[in-house]
Amino acid sequence: MTPDFAPDSADALPLWAVWKGDPLPDQAGPWPAASGFSAKLGEICLLPNASGGLAGAFLGLGDRASAGRHRFALAHATALPAGTWRPALPEGLDPAEAALALLLGQYRFTRYKGAAYDGPRFTCPEGADAARIRAQAAGEFLTRDLINTPANDMGPVDLEAAARALADEIGAGISVTTGPDLLDANLPMIHAVGRAAEQAPRLIDIRLGDSGPRLTLVGKGVCFDTGGLDIKPFASMALMKKDMGGAATALGLLKMLALTGAAERMQIRVLLPVAENSVSAGSFRPGDVLTSRKGLTVEVNNTDAEGRLILADALALAAEESPDLMISLATLTGAARVALGPDLPPFYCDDDATAEALSRAAMAVRDPLWRLPFWEGYESQIEPPIADLDNAPAGGMAGSVTAALFLRRFAQGAGRYVHMDIYGWQPVLAPGRPKGGVGQGARAILAALPQVLA
Repeated sequence: MTPDFAPDSADALPLWAVWKGDPLPDQAGPWPAASGFSAKLGEICLLPNASGGLAGAFLGLGDRASAGRHRFALAHATALPAGTWRPALPEGLDPAEAALALLLGQYRFTRYKGAAYDGPRFTCPEGADAARIRAQAAGEFLTRDLINTPANDMGPVDLEAAARALADEIGAGISVTTGPDLLDANLPMIHAVGRAAEQAPRLIDIRLGDSGPRLTLVGKGVCFDTGGLDIKPFASMALMKKDMGGAATALGLLKMLALTGAAERMQIRVLLPVAENSVSAGSFRPGDVLTSRKGLTVEVNNTDAEGRLILADALALAAEESPDLMISLATLTGAARVALGPDLPPFYCDDDATAEALSRAAMAVRDPLWRLPFWEGYESQIEPPIADLDNAPAGGMAGSVTAALFLRRFAQGAGRYVHMDIYGWQPVLAPGRPKGGVGQGARAILAALPQVLA
């Protein structure tokens, strides 16, 4: 579906949002108190008019000091009747966040079951940029749909089709290198990871814009990860349809950049290394030594650490053009989830000004990120005795950091490099974020780019 606001009209009913403990607007009268309305999070109080119809409604936002985000999305999940509503925001609630929450609350994944959203509609809150908010929601909906689609319908062929559809929609150029052609194009590690699957591995290359600073996004596109010959147990494999979440987030961000007009001020390249990490006679093996595009050799000490292998070739290719800013997005390590949980992805960046801009933007748009270090002291852990690099250092400690250090070896040549170790999945229902696929980092990047690429 396409997220959108309802047009304002005389029939739109007011929806007053209220912090817990704050006085109610003068229009409230005695009814809310008589009904026991306390403005707890998500609570709705319908306000009757003199003729027995509706005069409006109150929406409880809960405690002002709590860290909750997208609270306004709860208007979709409560007893608010269908129709058009005009939000009225209390002091301290950002209109842009409220507007985005109202659109994110419309999301439904209906490819296999259920119906599209048919609940109440909302006008854009006063003070919010409706077009920009629509663009962000549209990009997020694309990311969620791609991640939520299971691997039998979102294999490498399908992900390529989705990328081509987006390129057509926004007027971008696209080229794809597939199967044995990856070897001819000197992308050997993408080929090695995906050669065992029925659908051939590929590198998707999208370009948009022809002037301004150069931004390159590299998104991990492992459409399903069995772990390869180091096969995962069931509990670890159950969510592996989301292992292309980096590619999905990169495509969602590209859509945001195009729809907001930001793409008109920069040169954007999106590289998506895409593969399935499958088990067959053609699988790459533990102990194999692969030679990368960059010429660095990599000892495979765990075939389940395949994402960094395909990213490495794509990063090396991207770095050859020396972009001003290169960002990798990947559902890369369980270690990041152990450290920070599913809701707070770590990012790595050597440039303090860029990192600070991203951190500030993430807080401002409620798309949280947390900076972790490229810790030089761990460099030796990714250097095995028989090859230049190790894809899975022994010991299990600092796994997100060592993965980031591994990728940085291939990103040399870019002006600045940022790596985001995202999760791409919402494990429990939350306001504006149903259980399932979710974008992480895209809105923070979108907000930070004007400063980062100034």
